[in-house]
Amino acid sequence: MSSYDVDLFVIGGGSGGVRAARIAAGYGAKVMVAEEYRVGGTCVIRGCVPKKLMVYASRFSDEFHEAAGFGWTVPEAKFDWATLIANKDKEIDRLEGIYRANLEKAGVEIIDSRAVIEDPHTVRLINTGTLVRARYILVAVGAHPTMEPVVPGGELGITSNEVFHLKSLPKRILVIGGGYIAVEFAGVFAGLGSETTLLHRGDKLLRGFDEDVRDALGDAYARRGINLALSKTVSRLDKQADGIAATLSDGSVLNVDQVLVATGRRPNTNGLGLGKVGVTLDAAGAIVVDAYSQSLIPSIYAVGDVTNRANLTPIAIREGHAFADTVFGDKPTMVDHSLIPTAVFSTPEIGVIGCTETLAEVRYGEVEVFKTSFRSMKATLSGSQDRVLMKIIVEKATDKVVGVHVVGEGAGEMIQLAGIAVTMGATKADFDRTVAVHPTAAEELVTMRTPYMVKKAVAAE
Repeated sequence: MSSYDVDLFVIGGGSGGVRAARIAAGYGAKVMVAEEYRVGGTCVIRGCVPKKLMVYASRFSDEFHEAAGFGWTVPEAKFDWATLIANKDKEIDRLEGIYRANLEKAGVEIIDSRAVIEDPHTVRLINTGTLVRARYILVAVGAHPTMEPVVPGGELGITSNEVFHLKSLPKRILVIGGGYIAVEFAGVFAGLGSETTLLHRGDKLLRGFDEDVRDALGDAYARRGINLALSKTVSRLDKQADGIAATLSDGSVLNVDQVLVATGRRPNTNGLGLGKVGVTLDAAGAIVVDAYSQSLIPSIYAVGDVTNRANLTPIAIREGHAFADTVFGDKPTMVDHSLIPTAVFSTPEIGVIGCTETLAEVRYGEVEVFKTSFRSMKATLSGSQDRVLMKIIVEKATDKVVGVHVVGEGAGEMIQLAGIAVTMGATKADFDRTVAVHPTAAEELVTMRTPYMVKKAVAAE
C-alpha cells in the first residue's frame, strides 16, 4: 500500500497549476489542488482577462468619435463604471466556475485553503491543520504586485489587484511604472475619460522592447492626451481633502484622485516553508528550478511566475503541461523560453516576437531591417492620427526572420499568426512569397521588399 495520500499535490490554482493538475490526472495520477483565494489565478481573476475586458471598454470612446467620418451621427456617449465592473465580475465568476468544473471532471480534488510545505513529501492545510502526504509537490502560487520603491505615504496608492474593484472611475489618476501593466492601465483610464498621468523613472516606456516600438508608443500616448512624466520618480504621497498630492522628484506636485503603482511583481514564496525543506530561492525570492521545472529537492517542482523565468500566462500553462508530461507521462519535456510571442494591450496595441534590432545586431552580426509606418485605411476617414508601425529584422547570412514588431490595431492577433512562421524558422523569402491579403494592414508584413537599413557586425577590438 502506498505511503502517499496523493501522487501530486499542487499549491496554487492558477493557470500553470490547473493545467499541470488536469494533465497529471489524465495520466492516472491522484491529484489534489489547494487554492487559498479563487481558482483561476491572477490571469483569470485579477489579471489578463478582466484587464482585457477593461481595454475593450476603453476603446469605445475612439469608435464613437471616429464613426462620424463614416457618416454616423452618434449621440453624446456616457460611460458608467459600475456597469462595467458588475459585468466584469459576472464574467470572472463564470470563468472561475469553468475552471473548477474542469478540474472536477478530470478527477482532481480542490481544497479551498492555503497550504504550506512541512517536508519534501508533506503539506499542511492551514484551514484544518490536516497533513497530506504527496509523492510530488508542485508549487504554482504565482506572484504579487509590489509597492516599490517605498515612499512616505505610499500606502495611499493601490496596485493592479485593487484597481479592478474601485467604487468609481477616478477623474484624475497617476499611474506609476513603465511596463506592461502600467502602460495598459494608463491607456484604459485615458480611454474611459480620466485625466491620466503616466510616470516612469526611465526616459522611455517598455524597457526591453525595440526602440522604434518604444518611440511609437510614447508618441501615440502623447497624442492621446496622456501626460507622460518620464525620467521622474515619486518622492511622497500626501492625503488631501480633494484627493492625493504626489510630490515628484523634480519638486513638482501633482494632485490626483487615485495613484496606481505598477512598478513590478514578486514571487509568492514567503511563508510556504520552502527554506525549511531546502528549496533554493534567488535574489528576487523566486524558486530556482532546472529546465524540467524541478527544484533542488527532487520531489518538489515549480512552474509559472513563482520561478520568475518568463512571467506570462501561456508560459505558465506550457510549463505546467511539460511538468505533467515529464513526471507522469514518461515524456521528458523542456519548455523553450527563447522565442515567445507577446502582446501589450495598450491603445494602440503592440505585438512582438523575437529580437529587437539592437539584440539582433549583437547576436547575429549583420542584419537587415525592414520597416514601415503608415496611417491605416480606417484612419483616412475616421480622422485618427494613430500610425501603424511594422518592423521585420532578418539575419543577413541566412535570410532568417529573427524579429517581428507591430504597433497598431490588431497587433496582438497579427503577432500570434506571425509567431507561427517565426517559430518555424521562416526566412524573409518565405514572407515575400506569401500572397498578401488586401486591403489589410497586415499585408505590409509580406510586401516590404527594400531594407530600411543594413546593420553591419560590430568589429571586435
